[in-house]
Amino acid sequence: MIKLLSVADIVTLFNATLGFFSLLLVFSHQFPLAASLILLGLLADGLDGMIARRLGTGKIGEYLEPLADMISLSIAPLALIYVMYNERIVLEPSTHLLLGIVLVFSLICSLIRLSSFSFLKEKRFFVGLPTSASAMFLVVLSYLIVDLWYLLVVIVVLSFGMVSSIRFPKLGLKVNLVAAVFIFITILFQDRYNNTAPLLLLAALLFYVIIGPIYFQVKHRNSVTETDETHN
Repeated sequence: MIKLLSVADIVTLFNATLGFFSLLLVFSHQFPLAASLILLGLLADGLDGMIARRLGTGKIGEYLEPLADMISLSIAPLALIYVMYNERIVLEPSTHLLLGIVLVFSLICSLIRLSSFSFLKEKRFFVGLPTSASAMFLVVLSYLIVDLWYLLVVIVVLSFGMVSSIRFPKLGLKVNLVAAVFIFITILFQDRYNNTAPLLLLAALLFYVIIGPIYFQVKHRNSVTETDETHN
């Protein structure tokens, strides 16, 4: 079975390992470190894609990546939110139930998205909000410790976004490198300087989620117009 793995698949396994260790840290109540491992898993998820494009994937890479992402980008962030808010806030039974329902809904949306990713794969855009973006949102909000009711609304919106048909542009290498720098800065300076690093990462995420689909639509419309004019 080892022969079925490529270099990219090994990085994917590292991503899954980071997600697993993040879960262990969540249950040990070491929340900042758990959040950092999730962000490192995000970087590993991006790296395995870059390596796969350069060197190709193994025979099981297409099946391995969604499983790894499920651990590191869905289960681990949701577990982080659940355990952290249960520890820091005394929840009423009804609120506790609502939190559980919202997290299960997000889990189901992640499952649907990740299992259908290979069927909806496009070269220039993602169909639906990438699971990585949703995971980053949850990690950043865990750093900022936002009000629970705001958090629940955000999780529901992110969940619908993952299974929507909205097109989000795929970022180029330079933009991805900038995003990686933002993530590293957030890991290093999580709660320092009035949470400046997480807030900057949150601003970048909001820009991508709100402006990204609009930018893609405009660019796509312009390219269609140019094609029509060429044919005419």
